[in-house]
Amino acid sequence: MQGIRQTIARALLPAGLVALAAMLPLALPRQAVAQSVIAAEVAKPVSLPDIAIGSPKAPVTITEYASMSCPHCAAFGENVFPMLRSRYIDTGKVRFVFREFPLDAAAAASSILARCISKNDPEKYLAVVETVFKLQARLMAEPKETLYFVGQQNGLSEKEVEACESDRTMIEKLSADQRFALDTLKVDSTPTFFINGQKYKGAMSYEELEALLKPLLKR
Repeated sequence: MQGIRQTIARALLPAGLVALAAMLPLALPRQAVAQSVIAAEVAKPVSLPDIAIGSPKAPVTITEYASMSCPHCAAFGENVFPMLRSRYIDTGKVRFVFREFPLDAAAAASSILARCISKNDPEKYLAVVETVFKLQARLMAEPKETLYFVGQQNGLSEKEVEACESDRTMIEKLSADQRFALDTLKVDSTPTFFINGQKYKGAMSYEELEALLKPLLKR
């Protein structure tokens, strides 16, 4: 797997991405961790600023760990998130936190580019995520060209995209946050959701998500 990541990285922008691919953690066996401990750990700030929307006072917090190269994550973003936002996030019932868990170098590079474009503004970041998800097939086939295209669409030149992808501090923080998710929260696939600290793995329809939310909002 490590060799694959390095190969993908070499197909991308040369500066920094080979190192990034080598730093991405491999999946480890899951271990049982007390629910209350996990809930507290999920709520902790990580190295990179959280991408969060919705009221901080919302009774429910959903934290999604996603990869830009994950088809199920893209499907959630296209088919579920808009309804979740209009019915629960924008109405003050749910706070939504998006955290990166890149499964490969293309996804990691996309996360870093989204950070550069948005300057950690949640709305701008999520807009870039939406664009990348729509271009997901192209990203996996032509990662370098797709990253340049996304950058250009957001006012960045090719040199600025390259500089962004070579930001060692950003690479190290992204790696540290993924390591925290893997080691502490036992995230080993995407999408993974934490709803008020309770962990749910895999694809989820809007109906399935709403069935989990309604009991929490009645409390």
